[in-house]
Amino acid sequence: MKIGILGSGLMGSKLGRLWAACGHEVTFAYSRSASKLERLANETGGSSGTVAKAVEDADVLLLAVHWSRINDVLDQAGSLNGKVVLNCCVPLDEANRDLVVGMTTSGAEELAELRPDARWVSCFNTIPSESFAPVYARKGQDPAPQVLTYGNDVEAKELAAKLIRDIGFEPLEAGGLRNGRFIEPFAMATVELAYIQPGGPALIYNFDKLR
Repeated sequence: MKIGILGSGLMGSKLGRLWAACGHEVTFAYSRSASKLERLANETGGSSGTVAKAVEDADVLLLAVHWSRINDVLDQAGSLNGKVVLNCCVPLDEANRDLVVGMTTSGAEELAELRPDARWVSCFNTIPSESFAPVYARKGQDPAPQVLTYGNDVEAKELAAKLIRDIGFEPLEAGGLRNGRFIEPFAMATVELAYIQPGGPALIYNFDKLR
């Protein structure tokens, strides 16, 4: 699968590396440093380029930028008509402390408003990036850690599920994009658990139902 990574921070670089290790063709785009994109491409056997080129070539995109950069990256991306876009962004302020939208809307819904013809799936936004490598290392062991996954397009969510399982996680169906109103605040709870409470940042979770 051809995957365009829009964003070269912790989320984009780590997921891109792991998907490349799974055999996917990965293109890295959007960074303040062109050399960083080139380095990621060299490390993974992938490529780097402009946002427009990454979008054009991709079967699926990962949007992994700070919320303050959303308009810029979408302007460079163009229409995204028909593209499956995995969104791991949380709508945080510049200080990464407070949500800038919530309860009556969500980041997931705002993105769908900005690019209504894209096929949006939100996932990985409740998982610290520090967990990716250790989960991938234990891939195949049960139970697999879960990833809350939500969107309105069933087929797009099925494609997302394949990529989530490639990393070693299991997608946990969490409904439509509207549920981002509740899931994005939950992401802030995972920040507390991962980075403030003791035990290290490689946080995973598994929800279950008693029978």
